[in-house]
Amino acid sequence: MGVWRVLWLMCALAACGKADPMQGLEPGEHGRVVRVIDGDALVLDTGQSVRLIGIEAPARPYKDREGQPYHEEAKRLLEDMVLGREVQLHYAGLTRDRYDRALAHVRTTDALGPTLWLNAEMIRRGGARVRVYPDTALANAPLLELEEGAREAREGLWKMRAYRIPPADKLPDEFSGFQIVSGHVTGMEGAESAYSVCDLILVGSPLRLSLSKSAASLCQEAQGHQIRARGYVREGRMEISHPLDLELLGPVPD
Repeated sequence: MGVWRVLWLMCALAACGKADPMQGLEPGEHGRVVRVIDGDALVLDTGQSVRLIGIEAPARPYKDREGQPYHEEAKRLLEDMVLGREVQLHYAGLTRDRYDRALAHVRTTDALGPTLWLNAEMIRRGGARVRVYPDTALANAPLLELEEGAREAREGLWKMRAYRIPPADKLPDEFSGFQIVSGHVTGMEGAESAYSVCDLILVGSPLRLSLSKSAASLCQEAQGHQIRARGYVREGRMEISHPLDLELLGPVPD
C-alpha cells in the first residue's frame, strides 16, 4: 500500500477533513459495552447484542467445534479497545440477523480514549479479516485497504500460517468455511447453483468461484486477471456474493 494512500486512510479515520467513511449510514442506538463475546461481537448495557459488520474474526470454541487460531487474541484486542466505553451503532442496511443481533458499524463516543471505528480498527490491527455481505456492504470498501496494510505488515493473525492466502493451484487438503484465495481466472462456466449466475475457472485449481447476481458484471471482467477472492467455501465452490469479494489485481501478461 502506498504511503499517500495510508495517510489518506488515517486522515479519514481521524476525521481530519476527509469524508467520513460512514457518511450516509443510518445512526443507531447508543450504549455502553459491558461484554465482548469474541473479536466481532459484543453486548451493550441495554442488553442488545451487536455483530460488527464487514469483518470476520476467528471463531471461538462452540459446542463440539474448536476455536480457530488467534480467537483469544482477537477477543482481547476488542476488549482492550472498547470494554466499558460508550459507543454508537451505525447501520448499513439490514439491522438485525436471525439471532436478533444488531448488525452495525460501531464507533466510540466517550472521552475515555480516542474515537475509534471498531470494525476498521479490528482490521487494521490484524484482529479480523474483511467479510462482505450484500445487505450490509456500505462502508466496507475502506476495510479492504486496511486489511492489505495489516497483511503486508504481518499484524495480528497475519503472522500465522493458518491465515496465509494460498494460491488457488496449491490449496491445502482442508479448504472450507470462510477463506481468501489468490489465483488467475482463465475462463467461465454456466452456474450449477440456482443462486449463481456463473462459475469462474482458476488456473490449475479444482476450486470454482460461484458469482451471485449482485456480482454478475465480474463474470466477464475477471477473465484473464489475477484476482484475490473471499467467500464461504463448500463442496469445491467459493460463494462470491458482492463485487468487493473479488479484487481484480491486474491482467495476466501474455
